[in-house]
Amino acid sequence: MKKRLRSAFEYIAISVLAVIMAFNYEIFVFRNAFAPAGINGIATMVQYLFDFSVGYMSLLINIPLSLLAFFYVDKKFALRSGVFTIMFSLALLLLKRADLSALVYHTANGTSTILAPVAAGTVNGAIYGAAVKLGGSTGGTDIIAACIRVKMPYFSFARVTFVLNAIVAGASFFVYDFNFEPVIMCIIFNFIASNICDYIVKGGLGALKFEVITSHAEEMSAELMKKLHHGVTVINAEGMYTHSGKQVIICVINKHQIVDFQSIVRSYPDTFAYVSSVSETVGNFKKIR
Repeated sequence: MKKRLRSAFEYIAISVLAVIMAFNYEIFVFRNAFAPAGINGIATMVQYLFDFSVGYMSLLINIPLSLLAFFYVDKKFALRSGVFTIMFSLALLLLKRADLSALVYHTANGTSTILAPVAAGTVNGAIYGAAVKLGGSTGGTDIIAACIRVKMPYFSFARVTFVLNAIVAGASFFVYDFNFEPVIMCIIFNFIASNICDYIVKGGLGALKFEVITSHAEEMSAELMKKLHHGVTVINAEGMYTHSGKQVIICVINKHQIVDFQSIVRSYPDTFAYVSSVSETVGNFKKIR
């Protein structure tokens, strides 16, 4: 019963996200003459040139993609992506008939041009991330990427996405009356949306991994665990220059703990440490605020 209720809630949440994204396009994107990212960016330019609604374009492109994902990727992912597509398209088609003049942010009214892609990118990025966390997607390149990964799991789709977004940004110059402003707006939108999406999908669990080479592993490990409340792993090693025995301490900490960590490391002589960024943690990692 709980699973059914949770599943129903998730489908409702995806539908609400789709409607919000439709409002976002109507209020911040369409009236300010710029194209957002990916497939919807292409659809937006088609609508601008030929007055063929993004709602219809989204259905024509994403329903076949969702069917493909249903058979070759994952049924749950495909169904949720399909629901998002249908709700987004229906909302766009309905909103096109509504009078939203009181809500629309229009740069022609003397307001800041930069705010439209900033606001649209922020909202869309949050929606992208939330849709992924709910087990679906907003359609378009997300579904294509999922299908490709089935056959080529190590394929870097990020490059394809980058090229597609670069094409959209470049085409904006020609579509919107040979103007550089839509190109810049498209770039701003993509940058903000992708970063916010990454943050939401990864849950803000960015961390730092320290590897410390020392002869004081036992004392340092005890101090690290006591003060930073994170576990450590110790590996025996040998310094090849002196052929002396050493230990390597591996510890993953929250980013804001770096100063405390460095202070502890510096208090031990003959100790060398290096740090690398961890974009995501999975499993038993405690996020300490």
